[in-house]
Amino acid sequence: MRTQGSRRDQLLRLLLEKKTGRTIDELARGLHVSRNAVRQHLTSLTAEGLVTKGPVQATGGRPEQLYILSAEGHEGFPRKYSWFSELLLDSLKSEKGEAALIARFEKLGAQVGAQLHHAHHLPGPAAERITRLATAMHELGYEASSTAATGRQLPMIEASNCVFHHLATRFPEVCHFDLALLSTFVGRPVEHDECIVRGGHLCRFKFKPA
Repeated sequence: MRTQGSRRDQLLRLLLEKKTGRTIDELARGLHVSRNAVRQHLTSLTAEGLVTKGPVQATGGRPEQLYILSAEGHEGFPRKYSWFSELLLDSLKSEKGEAALIARFEKLGAQVGAQLHHAHHLPGPAAERITRLATAMHELGYEASSTAATGRQLPMIEASNCVFHHLATRFPEVCHFDLALLSTFVGRPVEHDECIVRGGHLCRFKFKPA
């Protein structure tokens, strides 16, 4: 299994090194395996969305299919998004101050909340919007769900994954993005009742009555 795993990695790296794509024969030579072995790897990687078919390459004889890395395949290689984000946030905070950083996150959160609200067509009551919001957050990676309403208390949203955890640990102002997003989407003030970054077991968002 270790050999199989390394072969997959080697195949992906060969495709990374040649953006225009490689044929099955090229991959077989590069990996020192049979054409059938390459086909099996390509079938698996294509099913996983990491590899896709590129253009057909003209040759002196029969045209050959090229295979290329998909966008998801490229993301499998190291990216430094968090590091770069930290540089940007550190620069903004140093130049403009904490209040400006919070205001920027609130503006961005409100924009995303409005976009999601529009995409989900939500004219219904607040409780229904909260349930739909939990679904939208789950799709964004928050691992979120909504609780049942109790009496006059609106449902709460509980998220077991903070998608900005690394950033929020250093820049707690990031949490204002979530608060603005939730408040704009539902149309109600929201309180960060429990926070993973502050040592909580999850992020719990409690909505206030209008």
